[in-house]
Amino acid sequence: MIAAFVPRQHRAIMEGVETNIFSKANSGQTASNLNTINTASHRWVAGGGTPTLAFSDFAKALFALTKANVPLNNLVAVVDPSVAYSIATLAGVTNLLSPIPQWGNIAASGVMTGFKFQFNIYGFDVYVSNYLPSGITETINSVTVTTNGVANFFFSATPGDTLPWVGAFRQMPTVYSEFNKDLQQSEYLTICEYGFKLYRPENLVTVLTSTLAVPA
Repeated sequence: MIAAFVPRQHRAIMEGVETNIFSKANSGQTASNLNTINTASHRWVAGGGTPTLAFSDFAKALFALTKANVPLNNLVAVVDPSVAYSIATLAGVTNLLSPIPQWGNIAASGVMTGFKFQFNIYGFDVYVSNYLPSGITETINSVTVTTNGVANFFFSATPGDTLPWVGAFRQMPTVYSEFNKDLQQSEYLTICEYGFKLYRPENLVTVLTSTLAVPA
C-alpha cells in the first residue's frame, strides 16, 4: 500500500490540475455570449441535434482560430466521452474518412486509442477527457443546452506565449509522513500549490454539447 501511495497521489494531483485548467478556460469566457473576436464566435452551442458536436463545428472552430491569427500548428480538440460516442456513431463516418485504407477497420477497432482519436478532424488532434466543465445550462444565439451540457475546447497547443492559459506551481508536490500513536500507524499526505488562468482568449474556442447524446 505504501509503494502505491506516490503513483496514486500523482494521478489525483494531475486530475486536479486538469480539472482546474479546464474550469479556468470555461469561466474565462462570458457565459451565454458568442465571445466574438475579430468577427468570429469563440463560444457556441454545437450544431448537431440534442445538441451534439458536428463536423461543421470543427470547421467553425478552425475559422475562429484563423481569424484570431492563432498559429495553426498543433491544433487540439479536447472533448467529452459523449462527443466521442456521437462521432463514432455518425452515419457514414467510415465513408467520410475514406479513401484512407486505415479507416476501413474503424468498426472493428473503434475511433480511439487510449484517450486520443485515431484520426485528425479538420486539422485538430482530438483527445477525450472526463474532467471538462459539465452540468452547464446555457443559451447562446437562441440555441440552448440543458443542465446536461458540457464544454469542449479547441485551441492551438503551439509552444510559446500564444497558449490559451498560463499557470505555475507555487509549491511542487511534497510528501509528508508522521506516525499516529493513537492508531499505531504511519500516515502520509501530499501538499502542493498551483494556479492557472486564461491568458489568450483568442486561442480558445468552446463548443457546448449535451451528454444526453448517449442513450441510457
